[in-house]
Amino acid sequence: MKEKNPNEFTREHEEKELAKTIIKKAQDSTQELDQEVEEVIRDMDLEEREKEKVLRNEAKEKNKKRTEIKKKTFYWRALDMRLKKWYLQKKEEVMEEARN
Repeated sequence: MKEKNPNEFTREHEEKELAKTIIKKAQDSTQELDQEVEEVIRDMDLEEREKEKVLRNEAKEKNKKRTEIKKKTFYWRALDMRLKKWYLQKKEEVMEEARN
């Protein structure tokens, strides 16, 4: 069996340590990148939620205004019908008086 030269042993050991260090740095940078990506995604989610909230509020306002307009329209239509009924009734009374 061939014995290893002490210099070769030291060099192999240094290379292994260097490889371990490089792998560790790569893993750390990957973790940091993952954390940054998570933060960006979280921020995007917050922005999306804010936009959605604004849109929902706008939709509620529009719906509220629409129902108010419908209520007013219905009110005026009902008032017109009452006035028309009253007018026809008065017209009948006048016609009845004219006949007598």
